[in-house]
Amino acid sequence: MKLALQSVLWILTIFFCYKIYDSINGPINFNKTKNERYAVVINKLKLIRKAQIAHKDVNGIYSNNFDSLVKFIDDGIFTLIQKRDSSYMEYDRTYRIDMLREVVVVDTLGFVPVKDSMFKNSNAYKNFAVVPIEGIDAKFDINADIINKNGYRVPVFEVKVAKDVILHDQDRDLIKIENETVSVDGVNGPTIILGSLTEVSTNGNWPTIFDAVQ
Repeated sequence: MKLALQSVLWILTIFFCYKIYDSINGPINFNKTKNERYAVVINKLKLIRKAQIAHKDVNGIYSNNFDSLVKFIDDGIFTLIQKRDSSYMEYDRTYRIDMLREVVVVDTLGFVPVKDSMFKNSNAYKNFAVVPIEGIDAKFDINADIINKNGYRVPVFEVKVAKDVILHDQDRDLIKIENETVSVDGVNGPTIILGSLTEVSTNGNWPTIFDAVQ
């Protein structure tokens, strides 16, 4: 009986030691995994932002789906221009004298394919839609719209993915805490978001520390 009791006590001691160890290291390992995955996702979102801004520069609006965004990179053309100040003399009928007129002259210098300019030696843009996390088959949500802002019609876009998707295999209690994050050093809310459908913004909801990660 004494040996059996000692064995049980040893088992309980080992079990509780493990639980204490896990309670300390669980959040540490979670944060490490979270930050690594967030960095990969955010880097891809920054590439998508780059493509969306180019799409707007050429077409005047943002793309509302990845198929059209990829097609734009494949087939789109940038027009290279140069702006220069110029002036000339023109007769003014009111003052009845020649007056100096200043203008901005726009010269077209040439054309360059969007792909060569942005993704010259890479086809990474081909899978823009895919969330780059191993073990999942998920895609980013993308939307675009034109909103009224102070009397002006302004193009906007939004690309997002839920933290639950990125952290699919992690501790559910820790994910729940992460989804409630409100901090200047964290990604606030349950979703990583680029852009906005209600504000004129091409920023993401992540802290600046992730902008230094490549």
